[in-house]
Amino acid sequence: MKKTLLATLFLAITSGALADITIGVTLSLTGPAASLGLPEKNTIELLPKVIAGQTVNYLILDDASNPATAISNTQKLIGEHQVDLIIGSTTVSNSLAMIDLVAENETPMISLAAAARLIAPMDAQRQWVFKTAHDDTQMSTAIIEHMTNHGVKSAAYIGFSDAYGDTWWQAFSWLAEVRRIKMLGNERFHRAATDVSEQVLKLLATQPDAVLIGGAGSPAMLPAQALREHGYTGLIYQTHAVANDNYLRACGPACEGTLLPSSPLLVAEQLPADNPVKPAALAYIKQYQAAYGAGSINAFGSYAWDAGLLLGNAAPIALKTAPPGSREFRVALRDALEGTTNLAAANGVFNMSANDHLGLDQRARVMVTIRQGRWKLVH
Repeated sequence: MKKTLLATLFLAITSGALADITIGVTLSLTGPAASLGLPEKNTIELLPKVIAGQTVNYLILDDASNPATAISNTQKLIGEHQVDLIIGSTTVSNSLAMIDLVAENETPMISLAAAARLIAPMDAQRQWVFKTAHDDTQMSTAIIEHMTNHGVKSAAYIGFSDAYGDTWWQAFSWLAEVRRIKMLGNERFHRAATDVSEQVLKLLATQPDAVLIGGAGSPAMLPAQALREHGYTGLIYQTHAVANDNYLRACGPACEGTLLPSSPLLVAEQLPADNPVKPAALAYIKQYQAAYGAGSINAFGSYAWDAGLLLGNAAPIALKTAPPGSREFRVALRDALEGTTNLAAANGVFNMSANDHLGLDQRARVMVTIRQGRWKLVH
């Protein structure tokens, strides 16, 4: 009789009678990274409100592109709201600042930022952290391959003077050395800078075959514009953190011919019919544009979409173990995320493991260029 009563109670809990799944979200909705965070917020609002019969509540906070605010938001989401999982933050710096808190409170986190060091090397803290954005190392490899195939012998770098710029420099310069591409310069600029002429002139003095800009969102257009204004005719590469139409509109003709690695989402309609990412990417594009208008899509929102797909895949598994709101549910959710296999999403196919909390392979990246103000797949 007692066992039957306990079983009935557990069934009621896991069917949603006693608790909702609560997802905390901290995004950069204001500040320099707002052009990334706003489409992420738009996407969160499109995520399912019911998973496996269980109501899902999303609590969205603005961290203003500031690591200290991201920490404060994380404390509030965990301490006051006792969330089951955190999505965010938008930027590398903010996400890195959150890791110790989520690990200490055993709350899984899905970051939307790119840096590989968010999840590697794996340790007691990072076992609670997952991410959906492509690794800087993975994307650096695509750039290096393109450079090598197009005869680039020397390159220079100009990036943000923060964690994003640092991680890209580390990944790219190491690969360049391996592929015998000589690095001729390493300049930095602040996300809120209005003039980078001094840094650009220093790079131009070294006469590089190519320049990589390690920036994100609209601020990354500043070096591209300055390079063209000062007569640079070599190859200009950006990172995948500029992959949105706002960047195209803001940068204008100065960005014509720019090259960058990207999620397949950016050129989903140009992908071959047998590409496994194409159906999922087109489904996201259709839903997002139905809500926010034609031409509104970008890769940053899709990182939040894929976080929702991971949650939708893991939550039904975790619900079989414990009710939302409990430590046991958070642990089960973490374990289910780590066990994700063959999940086709908007940015690639996820196959995670204990040592890989991204799980994307080469199907998750393409090279694109800007032609006549539009994204064009590089074959």
